[in-house]
Amino acid sequence: MKIRVCQGVGGIIIVTMVTGFMVVYNISCGSSPSSASRSPYSQHVDAAAPATKRPDSVQASTLDGFAGVMDFKPLRMHCSTCALVTSSGHLTDSNRGKEIDRSECVIRMNDAPCAGHHLDVGRRTSLRVVAHSSLQRVLRRRQELLNGSQETIFIFWGPSSCMRRDGRGHVYNNLRLLKHLLPKLKVYTISRTKMLKFDELFNKETGIDRKRSNSWLSTGWFTMAIALELCDRIKVFGMVPPDFCRSSSHPMVPYHYYEPSGPDECSMYLLHEGSRIGSHHRFITEKTVFSNWARTLNIQFYQPDWKPSALVPNMNSSHFFSPEGS
Repeated sequence: MKIRVCQGVGGIIIVTMVTGFMVVYNISCGSSPSSASRSPYSQHVDAAAPATKRPDSVQASTLDGFAGVMDFKPLRMHCSTCALVTSSGHLTDSNRGKEIDRSECVIRMNDAPCAGHHLDVGRRTSLRVVAHSSLQRVLRRRQELLNGSQETIFIFWGPSSCMRRDGRGHVYNNLRLLKHLLPKLKVYTISRTKMLKFDELFNKETGIDRKRSNSWLSTGWFTMAIALELCDRIKVFGMVPPDFCRSSSHPMVPYHYYEPSGPDECSMYLLHEGSRIGSHHRFITEKTVFSNWARTLNIQFYQPDWKPSALVPNMNSSHFFSPEGS
């Protein structure tokens, strides 16, 4: 589902400046990213118990395709253990917060808050991956997500029409303004070349052309792919297996843990997966890919706890969305 959000953000940022947007940083939904990198989608090896600091032996290197919004410097980050926290209602009353915070790096998505949900989702944030369509919502939660995130790294993704650097990319322009207002904020964007590689990865793993099938990759897709580049070990919290919503007995939980009255998660997944008109996310298809990756890479799933079933080799599986005419 394509959402028009490229315009109107600048006004919000200007208003924030007038009302005291630049406040002294305080760590609330804090962080502890570390630096270095690894080869994308390479074989992960089993790690010991989650660490709190990066081992001194890890050498810093660069993650390709991610650049600072002002200085264009590449992102340098590496984590031995990562907790990838989804926004799912399955995290409600999970009491996974302390377990999540024990990971060296904690990765979150879009505007998912920590405040008010610490027992279930933890307090720390090392990396936050944000869609262009979520920038306004992040600004609305600016006191927690921005003012309280001195060490958090933000990666924003979006189509080139919003992220172009020639003065016509509205989201990119607003991110530069945001960086001016909060100079200590660590803001990165994904290059167009890297975005195309994420598209190619989707095509390679599913046999589906994203554009031809009217599919939009989700923030979860970008976040998982980024985690594979920077983490040796990934523990995913709140992600259901690909066949979960196809069971008539699955429990109903909200799409977001912080919106308890919001839409049902499985209803959202099934609606997007089966839609043929307009652009939609293919949540179940993506989860099938993640399940396949977990068979050979060091990825574990919790809340609900599950392990991948037999390998799904290609798009002919019933799990995958198949566009009309294919």
